[in-house]
Amino acid sequence: MHIGQFSLANRLFVAPMAGVTDRPFRQLCKALGAGYAVSEMVTSRKDLWNSLKTSRRANHEGEPGPIAVQIAGTEAQMMAEAAVYNVERGAQIIDINMGCPAKKVCNKWAGSALMQDEALAVSIAQAVVEACAPFNVPVTLKMRTGWCQQHKNAVSLARQFESIGIQMLTVHGRTREQGYKGQAEYDTIAAVKAAVKVPVVANGDITSPEKARDVLAYTGADAIMIGRAAQGRPWIFREIAHFLDTGEHLAPPLVAEVRRLLLDHLQDHYSLYGELTGVRSARKHIAWYLRALPGGEAFRQHINTIEDSAAQWQAVAEFLDALGTQMDRMPAATAAPADTEEQEGLPA
Repeated sequence: MHIGQFSLANRLFVAPMAGVTDRPFRQLCKALGAGYAVSEMVTSRKDLWNSLKTSRRANHEGEPGPIAVQIAGTEAQMMAEAAVYNVERGAQIIDINMGCPAKKVCNKWAGSALMQDEALAVSIAQAVVEACAPFNVPVTLKMRTGWCQQHKNAVSLARQFESIGIQMLTVHGRTREQGYKGQAEYDTIAAVKAAVKVPVVANGDITSPEKARDVLAYTGADAIMIGRAAQGRPWIFREIAHFLDTGEHLAPPLVAEVRRLLLDHLQDHYSLYGELTGVRSARKHIAWYLRALPGGEAFRQHINTIEDSAAQWQAVAEFLDALGTQMDRMPAATAAPADTEEQEGLPA
């Protein structure tokens, strides 16, 4: 699997998720079997480039390459400038966001809203490709199946994007209208794969090794991208890799291993965000790891009252120490994350 001149470790990718796929999380997923990870969405607005939020999102210190940065915006020239800005700060691949369904993004005609205006979408992609060409930086793009059920134009756009030099396409199997509701469909992803020669990545509702196998087979996609199913379960990548290689399930991780992973993750998280923001933004990660465990919900409520990083870290350590006296391994995953539909989405 290649993106331009870059050879990837495998075909299991981490989806860019705002507020989630920061450097500590990306590094953790890569260490646990992901072959590629894309940064959180970085704005194309110059006035925000020096903000603390953007500087954190653009932090790649110690991260193994290739470094992929996703940019979002509505104007071709601004997006081209944003691409160059990020390349000069270490980005080796630029990804264009045309998949985000969030209202605060789409109301400004960014993200998946761009799929309503094909000419604008293509002009933005072309401007970014041209801006990155002197640096020999590949440009990829993530989109949805379309704006709404009545206007699925992913295939048409895919052909146009390929023609102007986009080197990989990721398709989330939902329209913008769906958001994250209902079930992802894979017929459109298969149609995109059949229509272009560049690599195509399938995204949406891939929550288990079996689902990964089935989506790859059904769509013919070159890779799969996993988002919400990796929240609190970053070892899903090695589980899928093992299943695809052997047809067998990997045993759930030891509680002792998860203790080490989570505590190391928290320390890395605090170092990036600082005390106040670090403690508060770590709460969601802790909840994702521990929500399905015995006493997990009560512990989540307790964690939300702690304002000190050392106390938060110690509380997590003690919770997992106690859990380790009850069980050696984490429970096997039996369901998707709470905000992910569990329907299969593949035709019978």
